[in-house]
Amino acid sequence: MDEKITMTYQVEGGDLTHAGEASSAVKQSLRKLGLDTSVIRRVSVCMYEGEINMVIHANGGAARVEVGLDDITIILTDRGPGIPDIEKAMQAGWTTAADSVRDLGFGAGMGLPNMKKYSDEMTVESVLGVGTTVTMVVRIE
Repeated sequence: MDEKITMTYQVEGGDLTHAGEASSAVKQSLRKLGLDTSVIRRVSVCMYEGEINMVIHANGGAARVEVGLDDITIILTDRGPGIPDIEKAMQAGWTTAADSVRDLGFGAGMGLPNMKKYSDEMTVESVLGVGTTVTMVVRIE
């Protein structure tokens, strides 16, 4: 790879039927590029958790994945209500997911904590009433 490869995906809010399709597509693309399985796994977890968050908590959004020589950057931008307390949202088990979503096995409050755990760098920027952007970097070792 001489330049960055960029992949973009639209994620529909509230559509649990198709949730995870973007992360699966990224995983498949990274496999085709011959990246190490541990890197693919970390990116897949970050992507999936972020994608599910956009489906459950926001009105959907966009995912952009940039694959470079040294790292993979994932930028997730949603158009949801924003996160009023990012520090609280980063606590494992804390969730605002509706009971109906949790009954389906989603919304356990592990999305942001897992994204932080599996990325090398992560920033969360949120504006109430506008949306949230999560940027993660996974280094290719």
